[in-house]
Amino acid sequence: MMEKKEIKNILEVLFFITDEPISLEKLNEIFDKKVNKEIFLEIIDEIKKEYEDRLAPIELRNVAEGYQFATKPEYSQWVRKLFKDKVTLRLSQSALETLAIIAYKQPITRAELEEIRGVETISVLEKLLERKLIKIVGRKEAVGRPLLYGTTNEFLRYFGLVSISDLPSLDELAPSSTTENQDLYKTIEQQNQIDKSTDDLKNGNNTSE
Repeated sequence: MMEKKEIKNILEVLFFITDEPISLEKLNEIFDKKVNKEIFLEIIDEIKKEYEDRLAPIELRNVAEGYQFATKPEYSQWVRKLFKDKVTLRLSQSALETLAIIAYKQPITRAELEEIRGVETISVLEKLLERKLIKIVGRKEAVGRPLLYGTTNEFLRYFGLVSISDLPSLDELAPSSTTENQDLYKTIEQQNQIDKSTDDLKNGNNTSE
């Protein structure tokens, strides 16, 4: 059987060069099912701790149900400077608003999105699809069978989430969250407050009493 040190070295290389998070299932496949899941998790914890103890500018994150090295938030501005002429990393406010609604309401149709936002969303949806932050997940069983949209693993990776259930409320925002994460979460929280108020009105609840 392969030595633990060798497994650890291989994992560090894989997590460093990958463009997307590597799941435990994928690691199992790469190692030809010769390494137990418990060994992977033990080594991953060791790698995480080593980088934390070194106060390294990168960290091993568990995102989109996988693992990947990522830059710490406080150094992200320098990464943006490096890539500023190659790619636009920031999302517009309209894109964030649309993404927030999709995240909490998925699966959702374009018509439902536009009813909530009050504006036409086709161009924003096209950009989010192009960025692979959302995808078409099916068709609604309704007249015309409109397309349904949902978030992707790239969405989870972009915002550093393990799964969609990890979307926090505004109160749970960490001080170290990136500006873009905070913008998204604030938008989601605002949408939640609107939904709650709407539900209260539908149920006949009067919060002023």
